[in-house]
Order: sequence, then structure tokens, then C-alpha cells
Amino acid sequence: MLKTRFGFNFAEKFFKMRTVLPFQNLSRLSLAFLFLVVSALTFAQEGFRAEVVTSEGDPVMGALVSEINGKWNGITDENGYATIRDVKPGTYIVSVKAEGFEEVVKQILTKSIAAPEIHFVLSFEVMSMPQIDVVESRNGLFKNTPGSISVLDAKTLNNINPVSGNEAFRQIPGVHAVDEEGMGMRVNIGIRGLDPDRSRSVLILEDGVPIALGPYGEPEMYYTPAIERMDGIEVLKGSGSILHGPQTIGGVVNYVTKAPPTKEMISANLRTGSGGLKSGMLSYGNTFENTGVRLDVFHKRADSIGVSEFQLTDVTGKLRFKTGVRSTVGVKFSFYDEVSNSTYVGMSQSMYEMGGMDFARIAPDDELKVRRAALSATHNFLFTPNTKLKTTVFANTTSRNWRRQDFEYNELDSNGMVSNYPVDFTGVIWGDTTIADGAIMMRNATGNRNRQFEVAGAQTNLIHNYKIGERDNHFTVGARVLYERVFEQRVNGTNPKLSSGDLRNEEVRTGLGSSFFAHNQFKITNRFSVTAGIRTEIFDFERDIFRDKFKDTSIVNTSRVTEVIPGAGFNYTLFDNTVLFGGMHRGFAPPRVKDAIASDGEDLELDAELSWNYELGYRTQIARGVNIEMTGFYMDFSNQVIPVSQSSGGAGTGLVNGGRTVHAGVETSFSFAIHDFINMKKEKLFVDVNYTYVHAEFSEDRFVDQDMNVRGNRTPYAPEHLFNGGLTYESRHGFGARISWSHVSEQFTDIANSIEASPNGRAGKIDAFTVFDATVMYNVKRWKTSFTLSAKNFTNERYIVSRRPQGIRVGNPRLYTIGVRWQL
Repeated sequence: MLKTRFGFNFAEKFFKMRTVLPFQNLSRLSLAFLFLVVSALTFAQEGFRAEVVTSEGDPVMGALVSEINGKWNGITDENGYATIRDVKPGTYIVSVKAEGFEEVVKQILTKSIAAPEIHFVLSFEVMSMPQIDVVESRNGLFKNTPGSISVLDAKTLNNINPVSGNEAFRQIPGVHAVDEEGMGMRVNIGIRGLDPDRSRSVLILEDGVPIALGPYGEPEMYYTPAIERMDGIEVLKGSGSILHGPQTIGGVVNYVTKAPPTKEMISANLRTGSGGLKSGMLSYGNTFENTGVRLDVFHKRADSIGVSEFQLTDVTGKLRFKTGVRSTVGVKFSFYDEVSNSTYVGMSQSMYEMGGMDFARIAPDDELKVRRAALSATHNFLFTPNTKLKTTVFANTTSRNWRRQDFEYNELDSNGMVSNYPVDFTGVIWGDTTIADGAIMMRNATGNRNRQFEVAGAQTNLIHNYKIGERDNHFTVGARVLYERVFEQRVNGTNPKLSSGDLRNEEVRTGLGSSFFAHNQFKITNRFSVTAGIRTEIFDFERDIFRDKFKDTSIVNTSRVTEVIPGAGFNYTLFDNTVLFGGMHRGFAPPRVKDAIASDGEDLELDAELSWNYELGYRTQIARGVNIEMTGFYMDFSNQVIPVSQSSGGAGTGLVNGGRTVHAGVETSFSFAIHDFINMKKEKLFVDVNYTYVHAEFSEDRFVDQDMNVRGNRTPYAPEHLFNGGLTYESRHGFGARISWSHVSEQFTDIANSIEASPNGRAGKIDAFTVFDATVMYNVKRWKTSFTLSAKNFTNERYIVSRRPQGIRVGNPRLYTIGVRWQL
């Protein structure tokens, strides 16, 4: 049993108290929460104290003090101190890093556990890659961040060895990642029970810059960065997300790319696998006096992974210039080109039940082409160690041209015979024609849905650390402006292979969004801080329709959405190894322009998607190598927008005010370095687990089909339980292995919570499923080369991942890959 330093058998006394306290009806989860918090206090570990200051003698807050091999670390507070606990006497190599300063590495000697203070002096360093920060420090307990945070670093991504970014997102509590084509080229993630369709409720960034097609009016993720070129992923879900926008509903996801190295680097990463999978990335980087460079060229292709055939190229370049003693400029450019056989049509229920057609290419001539070019520049200026200015300008253009074959579901006459063969019927039928809507009849026609997006914007942040009396404050103020425009055409072709034909629809949608935000962290005591902030959003948009249903027209209308978005949070350091945090903020997402202004020009006056989001949690390192985070959350939507886009299985446009919904639950993550407890000197053994419980339901009367009240029904694609984890082994001889699992509980796919599947497969309950992956690794240090062998879904589980957009999609079958990575 666990004992405190005072000798009390705490666990026994705690559970005995339940019989005398008036809280006997508390849930087991609440008791476990309290127990873990109090348990954390019993593991107060002694160690040494590090003081980090500038060359001018000023304290450096937020510096990472760590043992060079990652055995322990700490973050300096506002006074420049970091207490490092659980350090055995001995000699260590210590690294100290802080943004804007040169890294310091030196050897220290601790003769006893009660070691004296160790001083570190940092010099200004302006060669780090300038970019907008989402998480200021990617290590430690995030003692200054009011809200739940998850960070996947490069090592974690290497251990996962993902072929799809969804594999990485499943390591993050609260995140539901839904496969579409199986390779993560269209990321669909929902946070805390929000609808994952095209990730519309999540703000997705790359190096702090929005990457959705239209961040305000059309935040769909038809373009997704290749996970293979990422250095990490950051997810922020608390009140701190109001610094970013426009969406603050579900949270912020930030892809972090690799920065230019300080010395020459050449690397190659090659991979091949079943289904004709082949990928390769070549990278080069160096720093020449005041200029750093990096270039990553990535290519990936496959012939038949599930239903998918594709090829894509993803190129990223970075330049970093030292323009003065205290300033740097970073320039980033990227180019992405993809051609795939992505399609909307999926299996009917009869096809799924018959089996053998899971990966049939129902519309073999469907083709999606995505091409994107982007450019951004960021300027960092350090006025003083406590004041800095960051300014970013960015622009991108994306074309998304999608050729999709038309089809019809069968109808039956009174004799049970098909009564609606299309005039342009190709003769190809999939499914069971004896069941109405059970068969798919392919037409000799296509709809080419072509869109061109243009986005340009600028953002500036002023960050200042200051004192009021003896209390430290951290202040951020900034503004952002963003312009977006989309050109859309619908061209109908007369056979499945045609990308040209008759112009059916043509329009242009434009939007101008502007935002102002301010955020201040008040240090009330050395252990307690309160953070408060506010952001205003103004979005003006216009829809110009030039052609509708083959007829020329001229329809123009404009509208505006404005909102004030407040947020507040707190951090309380219970002990050096435990932080309590909590907060509340306004959730906001503007309506899609295409939904807000109808095709006849009517302004439907749709409300913005609004919610109040609350959370309370804690982070702790109860012992060296044992990390826990647990967060309870509650999201109250006054109006949740329920997708009606074709990608979500809807009609494509229309009234979308969904009414009030409530999302409540708890998410937790746990990591345990087993080797620290069983004296494994030559090997390392880690276990990591994350679990999410969420109940999301319609919380007020809402009638559909005239007489069905969906109040109390669960929202679509919101499984109540997500359970993911893994076991990782590393040997000092270079061998490593990881086995991981992902469990998703049952979920409904429509607001009616239909249990029985519809004949066309587009509605009905999705059963729970569990998928296992495995990877083995071998690193040959003298060759500077590592080898990997992975098996994804190695039990070959057959399961439905989605009934969207238009029918059943199953998860990928067993997939083997082998790879080699070399770096000079």
C-alpha cells in the first residue's frame, strides 16, 4: 500500500473515509481522480535547483532544463528557477534551452540529493525558426498553460511509424480520428464528441498558420499535410485556444515541421509495403553563417491499399535569416500535388453482408486532384528578454477538382421489380436489386466538382513579461486579418471518364475576417496564476452566383457575423510535480458561406456555432517516468451546426442550425517508464495509455420528419469510449519494438440514432472495433541507419469505420511495410 513520508497508510485510510463522509454517492471516477491528485503529493522528490538567467542577469522563464538523454527535466518559473527532483548522486550532462537564446550544455556533479543551486547563463540566440507558437514549451508539466495540452514529439512519431496521420491522432486523448480512404489524405477528426466530418470544428494549423481551404467560410480539410515530414503535433483544447482562430469550438491542432539544422544534415527515408505502397523522403539542411536552410522532398504512392490508389508529392522548404542582433526572419514555402481515386460512393448494406466486396471499386473512374502552393514569412524581434514581437504574413492557393460518377439507388414496383433504371444506365449494378435502395445502378455521367481557393492573411503578436508590484504578468496582444475567395464550378460530363462537359453551376464566394485578441496571465502567488483573455471576430462574406442549374443568372448577397469571445483559466501548482488547471471559454465557428446564403440569394441568417466550454484537470509526474493527465470537460452548445454537406451524407446545402447540444466527459492519459522501477540498465520499457469518455446529446426539443423528437439522442459519430495505448521496448544495442491498440465503441451515424442499417448503408449503428498494430526497429549507429518493419491491423480485423459520405467504408486490411532511414 502507498504510504506518505509521515508513515500513514494513505490509501487504506482514504477508502475507509468513504463510509463516514457524506459523499458516498460519488462516482468511482471522481474518487479515483481525488485519489490520484492526493497521491501525487506523497511523491515529493528531492533534487537540485537550477537558476537560469540572461547574460544581463535577468531571470529566464520557461527554459527547459533537462538531462541530455531525457532522464529528467524541469521548466523554470518566472524567477528563473527550476527544481529537479528524483536525481541520484552522480555526474550528468545537462542541457538548458529557451526560445531566443543559445542552448547551454554543461556537466554537473551532484554529491548528494540535497545539491546546491546550479547556475546557467544564456546568451541571446536569434537563429531559431520564427513561427507562431501554439504551445510555448513542448516539455514539462505546462505549468503556465491554462488548459489541457497534448504533444507528440518526433521520437513518438518514429515509434508509431505511421502510414496515416490518423494513427498519430489516436495517441491523443479526446480525439476521434475517422478513416476515409485509409491513408489520412482527408483528415476527419472530432474532439470531445464533435462531428469529425472534414475536421470542420477544429482549427488546424501548420507551424501556426491556418491550412483549411477557407479558414472562415469553408474550413474543410481536403488537403492534409503528410505526417511523414512532421517533427511533432500539438493539440490545445483549453481556454488558451482563444488566442487562435477563427474556430474555438473543439480545439487547436498544430502540425510542427522540422526546422533548419545548425550543421549540415542529409537524410533519406525509404519505405515499401503491401498494396504497392512506396514512399521516400530526401532532406537537406545546413546553416551558413547567418542563414539556415532546409528542404524536404516527399513522394508517396500505392496501387491498392483498401480501395485506394494514389500518388502524391509534398515539398517543403525553409529559410532562416539573422537580420540583426535581436531579430530573425523565417520564410517557408510548400507545394503539394495529389492524384487519387477518392470517391464518395460506398457499399450498400447488402454488399457488406454478402462479403467479398469490401474493397471493390464501385466507381473506378472517380478521380480527385488536389494541388496546393503556400508561402509564409515570419519576423521575430526581441526588444528585451521580456518583450518580443512576432509578425507573420501568409498566402496559399489550392485547387480541388473532383470527378465523380453519377449513380442511383434502385426503387421497386408493386411486383418487386426495379422501376427506375436510369436513362443513361451503364448496365453495371452493385448490391441486391430485390431490396429497395439495396442496389447501386451506375450512370453514364459524371459531376465534376471543381473549386479553386485563395487565402491571404497577416497576424502580429506582441508578447511582454512585466511586473505589477512583486507579481509577474505575461501579456499577449495581437491582431489578424484574413481574406479568402473560392471559385466553384459544377461541370456535368456524359461518361465516367470525362472531366469536361456542360457547365451546370458557377459561383464565387469571398470573405474577409478580422480579429483582435488580448491575453494576460496574472501571477497571484508563486504557485497560483489566473489567465484571462478576449478575442473579437468579424467576418464579412458574399456569395455571387453566375449560373444555376444550367441557366445564367446574377444573384449577389452579403452578410456579416460578429462575436466577442472571452476566456479565462487558472493554474495551481500543488507541488513541483503536480499542476491543477481549469478554465472556461466561448466556443465560436462562423457558418459556411454556402449554407448561410441560399442558391436563390436569400440570406438565411444562420447563427454562428456557439458554445460555452468548461474543463478542470490536473497533470502530474508522481515519480520519475510516471506521468498522468486527467481532464473533465463540459461543452454546452446553444447552437451546434449539424453538417448537411455531401461529405457528411447530407444534401449538400440547406438550413443547418442544429439546436442545443451538451457534451460531457473525461479524458486521461498515462505513461509509465517501467525500466525506471525494475532496474533495467540496458533496456527501456514504456507503456502509454489514453482513454476518453464522452456523452454528447441533443439537449432540447428538436423535431425531424415532423413528429420525431431527437431530444436525448446522441450526436452522430460520437462514440462514448475511446481507448488507445501501446507498449514500447528499446535496447541500447539498437533493437526496439512497439505494439499498440485502438478501441472505438459503438456509435450512431444519424440524429435519429438508427440501430438497424438502411439498405443503402448510409445510416445505422456502427459496432465497436479494436485494431492492433506492431512495429520492430533496429538502429545501426555506426552506419547511421535504422530499419523498421510494421504490421498495421495485424489481426486483419474487419470493421466499419464510416457510413459516409454515401455508403459503408471498412477499415484497411492487414498492411505490412518495411523501411530504412539514413542520416548523415
